Amino acid sequence: MEKIKSHKLKKGDTVAVISPSWGGPHIFPHVFESGIAALKNLGLHIKEYSSVRKDPQFLYHNPQMRANDINHAFADKEVHAIIASIGGNDSVRILPFLDEQVIKDNPKIFMGFSDTTTINTYVNQMGLVTLNGPAIMAGFAQWNYLPTAYQNHVKEILFENPYNYEYKAFDAYVNGYLDWNDVANSEKINENLKNSGWNWLQGEAVVQGELFGGCIEVLEMMKNTKFWPDESFWKGKILFLETSEDKPSPDQVQLMLRNYGMQGIFDKISALIFGRPRDYSDSERKKMDENILNIMRIECSNEKLPIVTNMDFGHTDPQWILPLGINAEIDCKKKSFKLLESPFL
Repeated sequence: MEKIKSHKLKKGDTVAVISPSWGGPHIFPHVFESGIAALKNLGLHIKEYSSVRKDPQFLYHNPQMRANDINHAFADKEVHAIIASIGGNDSVRILPFLDEQVIKDNPKIFMGFSDTTTINTYVNQMGLVTLNGPAIMAGFAQWNYLPTAYQNHVKEILFENPYNYEYKAFDAYVNGYLDWNDVANSEKINENLKNSGWNWLQGEAVVQGELFGGCIEVLEMMKNTKFWPDESFWKGKILFLETSEDKPSPDQVQLMLRNYGMQGIFDKISALIFGRPRDYSDSERKKMDENILNIMRIECSNEKLPIVTNMDFGHTDPQWILPLGINAEIDCKKKSFKLLESPFL
């Protein structure tokens, strides 16, 4: 499949903001405005589409309208990037209404995480490089309270288009934000926790492959639909998975992974990496790692596939931007993870 890249961002570019799933900006406008302010401070112009501030019930009953916003944003010559306001739980319902030809003919940055996984993964199957990364209300709204290393990371990926970019662990992380019902908390984060680093569970090789993945619970919603990747798609992929704020148990994650094993996906991919799980205790993290190894070694008889967990992406902050469709490398000896090509043209 032809790889379709867009252009990097520059100051003065216009960002389209959409709500492809849940109407968070309607419920918590102060948090949404904080995220918009962060983008403006980066020198970007904002264009809000019709879905953005609609109430959750309206959005739930109008999946085609949500999809039309995405189609229109891709077709809009004024727009350089599209960023989701926040996640949710039913963006899979908009996939039938996305216009594949419009999207492929007008490549541009598309970014979000959590429930935006459905759109990211489906559009990536069309060939477009998409970004698993911060949303307006989760990652940008907290900009002033997150570390400089995170701010530099976001700017480097989006504005500098790095080649051979090496990912590094952040020193600390947070499990979510303070109560959004209090307007004073619109930008604030929970207490910083020390980052214990990545867990290298198995593997000794240097492997390469295209990045692909997202929120594991959201991907479950796509299985057995026509939007799920076919068997050939998985070959050589570096599969990244993370868990949401709903906090599926380690045993639930094991059952989800079992399905990947039964599809033969673990025999096709180059590596498996997991984001740091939100709100897990140390014992739950340990159990998660044990369950992943049980699936791989006992059920799939695979003791060589590189597996790394507790990495800096997903539903904890700060999180990396991971470009779907871009070649990356995992070196088990050096314990390194890096991109092997630029995300954009």
